[in-house]
Amino acid sequence: MALTHWGFIYTADGSAAGGDVSVVDTGTCRSVFVGVEKPEEGIEAARRLVGEGVQLIELCGGFGPVWAGRVIEAIDGAVPVGTVGYGPEAVDQVHAIFS
Repeated sequence: MALTHWGFIYTADGSAAGGDVSVVDTGTCRSVFVGVEKPEEGIEAARRLVGEGVQLIELCGGFGPVWAGRVIEAIDGAVPVGTVGYGPEAVDQVHAIFS
């Protein structure tokens, strides 16, 4: 099975209620990017993505293992959920961005 439809949820200050949605569709793969103001808004965004038929969800920018677990529970494990991670060499730089 090929990846043809996936979602990416990220936090971004100023995102619209319900999430800012951007779609990139290559004709063979549909990528749906959802920006939310706070990680807790990612739960509903994930439910919507699953309802739209995504095959997997990736979380970034404010989502860590706790929120990944909450998203997985909220969608009853319907699709794989992963988180973007940074290696130890990037810790100081990432901390500077989010402080």
